[in-house]
Amino acid sequence: MRVFICFEGSWEPFDVPPDQTVGAMKQMVKDYFHVQLSDDKQVHHCLELSYAGAALQDGWALCDVGIAPGSAIPCLIKNVQKPVMHVFNVVTRETVPIMGSVFLLTASVARLKTMVSLQCGLPVSSFRLSTPSGVTLYDCNQVHDYAIEVGTTLRLDTWDGWVEFLHGCFLGHRLTVQSHLSEEKPLMRFQLRVALYLAAFLGHLDLADWLLERGVHAEEPVGVHPYRLWCHQTAHPDAGKCPIHVAAENGQLLILKLFITKNLLALACRDPGGRDPLRIAVQHGHRECARYLATKLCSVVSLTNISLPMRTYLQVKRWVRLGQRRAGSRRCSSAPFRSRVGDTVLVDGFTQPKMTSKSRRDETKSNRRIRAKALRPLPSISRSPWASHLPSKSPSQQASLQLPSVRSASSGDSKETWKKQKHGGNSREDGLLGDTKHEDSSQWRSRVPLPSIPRETNHRPLFVNASPNSSHILTSSLESFSRRCGRTPRENAIYCLAMASTFTERPWLKQLDIARTLLRKSIQTVT
Repeated sequence: MRVFICFEGSWEPFDVPPDQTVGAMKQMVKDYFHVQLSDDKQVHHCLELSYAGAALQDGWALCDVGIAPGSAIPCLIKNVQKPVMHVFNVVTRETVPIMGSVFLLTASVARLKTMVSLQCGLPVSSFRLSTPSGVTLYDCNQVHDYAIEVGTTLRLDTWDGWVEFLHGCFLGHRLTVQSHLSEEKPLMRFQLRVALYLAAFLGHLDLADWLLERGVHAEEPVGVHPYRLWCHQTAHPDAGKCPIHVAAENGQLLILKLFITKNLLALACRDPGGRDPLRIAVQHGHRECARYLATKLCSVVSLTNISLPMRTYLQVKRWVRLGQRRAGSRRCSSAPFRSRVGDTVLVDGFTQPKMTSKSRRDETKSNRRIRAKALRPLPSISRSPWASHLPSKSPSQQASLQLPSVRSASSGDSKETWKKQKHGGNSREDGLLGDTKHEDSSQWRSRVPLPSIPRETNHRPLFVNASPNSSHILTSSLESFSRRCGRTPRENAIYCLAMASTFTERPWLKQLDIARTLLRKSIQTVT
């Protein structure tokens, strides 16, 4: 079929098959008009064919687009601006283009981190940038100090163990965010502020509402990581941005209404540049947000005996809060640093960075390996205060410790055993743990309080309204355990207590918890 190409004011006919692709059509136009397309590091020149007001892609066929014979196809040379550099986000696994001029390479790293934060939504204190060779970019340096060229792909890393947490923040899953919070209170509070920042950026209303109920304030800055609190004076300026500012920048009207409903002071909160949310919304062209904020600022607050304009009310509230803070600062002595003794401190360029994007699973596996290496040479049972009564074993037999069997308490021998215990003879527990002739039984019982031997022969039913054969359920399971394990349940409990008592540095209740854990592990292994 014949189509007409309009290029630089001339109309030329081209005979092409109906299944001709747009890419091949562009090559025919380049050869016919002798078009020379230049390509440099910043600008990419290319041909663009359009039909019915839409640009045609190279892989499309002319018949699939609906181009009929005799149609006119405009052609022009398009200049495409190339990104100055790219940033690979480890959290989202996406490559973010950084647009701008070549002068961005002469800017500071802090300016570059601000641009990255505006595109990906992460606060500047939650990530770091590094070169392809792994060199960390610090805020105080210039980008060209690291020999970064146009088109370089940088790497964005977050704090170790934060990958799953930030995934939950990006998706707005409250349960995921809650399950990956840190156990350290300062770090957990910082994570909650980061989560509210991301919820305001992405518009996750449910997550933002839950975070506000947890005590996070929309007018509170995200701040810096607790490991860097001691050097907060040299922190990035954008660390003072609040979630209310992020919501105004991105036009999240519902998030703004939620924040202002919870606390009216968010209307007067200013960012590090001195802008309030209304000014931010106006500068970014969000009309609905600007209209809502202006209406709120021009409203009247009705109190018990007086009505005040909103701006006056906010000014009074700010004075009251400032007085409360000053009164609180006088009560407690101010320290030169906000860190405490024993806290982790990070110094740029000197300490090992904690922002390598290690997942929580990798950290758990590494901790398990360290614990396994530390627990591989188990301490001998002879360190127990009553393990000397156990029969001596060879090193090969210590792994499978076997105690002498205990006969079930029958109606005949239980009375005899009770008589022996009453007359000061060797008790049943003494026979389990070996020879106790050289030690008083009262002293031994004070060290290891074991339950006494039951004297009643009639077993009670398991349930109140149970059949007479209901006790067989427990008896059969205990018999199967003894047959597979080689020890009765009582012997197994004493064995676990003997193993747990080797941890002499732990208190007795901790040793009891260890014994319970070992007991559950042994039952799960057998079953």
